[in-house]
Amino acid sequence: MVLLLIGIGLSLSLGSVSIPIDEVLKILLGISTENSTWEYIIVNYRLPKTLTALLIGSGLAISGLLMQTLFRNPLAGPYVLGLSSGASLGVAILLMGAGLFSGIFGEFMFSKWSIIIAASLGSVLVMLAVLATAQKVKDTMTLLIIGLMVASLTSAVVSVLAYFSNAEELQLYIFWSFGSLGNLAWGEVGILSLCWCIGLVLALICLKNLNALLLGENYAKSMGVKLNRNRILIILSTSIFAGSATAFAGPIAFVGLAVPHLVRQIVNTNDHKILLPNIIFGGAFLMILCDIIAQLPGSDSTLPINAVTSIFGAPVVIWLLVRKRKLKF
Repeated sequence: MVLLLIGIGLSLSLGSVSIPIDEVLKILLGISTENSTWEYIIVNYRLPKTLTALLIGSGLAISGLLMQTLFRNPLAGPYVLGLSSGASLGVAILLMGAGLFSGIFGEFMFSKWSIIIAASLGSVLVMLAVLATAQKVKDTMTLLIIGLMVASLTSAVVSVLAYFSNAEELQLYIFWSFGSLGNLAWGEVGILSLCWCIGLVLALICLKNLNALLLGENYAKSMGVKLNRNRILIILSTSIFAGSATAFAGPIAFVGLAVPHLVRQIVNTNDHKILLPNIIFGGAFLMILCDIIAQLPGSDSTLPINAVTSIFGAPVVIWLLVRKRKLKF
């Protein structure tokens, strides 16, 4: 929590324009400041961006924990069910099929809301397909393989669309795939917060049964866990977290996969009642840290957040796992 508070302060203070911490505190507390430009930057740009980083980082971290527990696989992550690929397919159809839809939707087609809606629809369709499969397939590992196949299929369709699209359409899609935390207004942050709350409630409902799932489905069943209901709740929670994150900020790699492992190394337990709150803070802090690095404080340039999370985060995880010499799972 202390690290997260420090990260929030640095995120609000650092950037192309450096703002002193005491001025940031005045603005947050509603105290008038001499520099109105600073107030505008904090209220309308940096504060929404910081809240977006908190919500997306913690949401992806929670969904990563749920997936790793459900499949009992340390390589499982929030996008293993193909949700991100479905969202990418929706955006690809919108942006790279511009010639088909421009006459119908006009300028709205290239607006921020059209991209959010397209990504949400793609993610929801994949989620419904996975839920329908989960009702029929009793083996969890089979569900994992089906999710990976759905992701491969949607990625293949995106590749075909990219092959036949022109340079401008392809550039729009590539820029979206870089990910961005700074494009949301307060209304969009509110919708993202609502999605986060719904996902957290679903995760808390199945929290009691997650420890039993670590010991295998047969053990969990003997403990009275309703496997099918629990699996659907986990999939729904993950879908809401991962789908909303991809829709509002683009595909963001690494965070959902790595944060559960980092937190396990630190708190040294597999008890989900302890892991979950720590993972919420850990995911939020890691995303804030990557966002600070991406801003290149003091420079007008900004790195793609999707690249920063992997380039700067993966070596840290590798170092920590090598140092500990054992993966706690």
